[in-house]
Amino acid sequence: MTTQNTNRKSFLRRGTLLAGTAILGIGLVAGIADTAFMQNDRAYAQPIELSGTQTQLPSFADLVDKVKPAVVSVRVKTEVASTSDQQNLDDLPPQLRRFFREFGGEEGGRMGRPKPQIGMAQGSGFFVSQDGYVVTNNHVVEHAVDVQLVTDAGKTLEAKVIGTDPRSDLALLKVKDGGSFPYVKLADAKPRIGDWVLAIGNPFGLGGTVTAGIVSAQGRDIGSGPYDDFLQIDAPINRGNSGGPTFNGNGEVVGVNTAIYSPSGGNVGIAFAIPASTVKQVVDQLKKDGKVARGFIGVQIQPVTREMADAIGLKEAKGALVAEAQSNGPAAKAGIRRGDTITAVNGEEIKDARDLSRKIANFAPGTKATITLYREGHSRDVTFEVGRQPAA
Repeated sequence: MTTQNTNRKSFLRRGTLLAGTAILGIGLVAGIADTAFMQNDRAYAQPIELSGTQTQLPSFADLVDKVKPAVVSVRVKTEVASTSDQQNLDDLPPQLRRFFREFGGEEGGRMGRPKPQIGMAQGSGFFVSQDGYVVTNNHVVEHAVDVQLVTDAGKTLEAKVIGTDPRSDLALLKVKDGGSFPYVKLADAKPRIGDWVLAIGNPFGLGGTVTAGIVSAQGRDIGSGPYDDFLQIDAPINRGNSGGPTFNGNGEVVGVNTAIYSPSGGNVGIAFAIPASTVKQVVDQLKKDGKVARGFIGVQIQPVTREMADAIGLKEAKGALVAEAQSNGPAAKAGIRRGDTITAVNGEEIKDARDLSRKIANFAPGTKATITLYREGHSRDVTFEVGRQPAA
């Protein structure tokens, strides 16, 4: 299923402005710190006066003591195959191309076998079980050939990648050697807008950094994929915080930090975290199968605008308009066609195209589901078998 959206906010894509993996080294940060330390004025928390009463700003020290030992820095060695040599070979006549492939070897220079590109990067993560399972971002460990975890106590642990899910940008790691580790739980309840949150991570490779803020918004679509449903927080997040946890006041993880919006590349108070509900679903599947299986209906969809709703006779601009039903896909086999408006799944109202994408993705492939369609002024129910989402 794909969603057509001409107003995608490409400037928010993870690949360009991510809280991202921090390249080893902190030279730039040191320069910023030197300037900061030249300020002589001291800042103290001042009481806030609300309706005639004074409320002292909270201290998070006890909460930090409780959860910080479960947060780790993730160090990654990556290896990516070079494509430049292959492109050079493709430009040659077939006879020479075959010669260089067979005899080029290392001494073949640029016409030899492509040499892998080695890189180093850092991110953040956190233990979710006593036996050493760690959650982080997919982009932190993408192309990893070696993964190390550095605990809050400074101990270095070798880890392996259990599974990754590029669509949600989540990954599950496991400590190679046995042991008992401090861990934190994923929250059952979604935080409210305005709730205090703490972010802990490894910005710029510094490790063990705590920042505080509030939940600024929910359900953010940043254009990274059809399942976007991010929490927006204003706790300072920077490069290297990716994969780190955002905690509520009870010490439960409400989100996994994954991206920032920033014209400059640094924190401007707009960060995005994957909600704990999504993390739970993905981690459970990664732990069991090493991959995530999502439901698939096989349609291209687009939002229903007010003008569209008026034109087809819908009372409200809700649901998802089918732009195309893929040939031989689950939807086409069930009789769903272009121009239909999907208004509900198993009786649950569909708010918009994104809502439909998320609901269908949550179905296990092979299960039966009922879709409510609006077609030519009438509603009808269609039952179909949910397919399997193709690999990313």
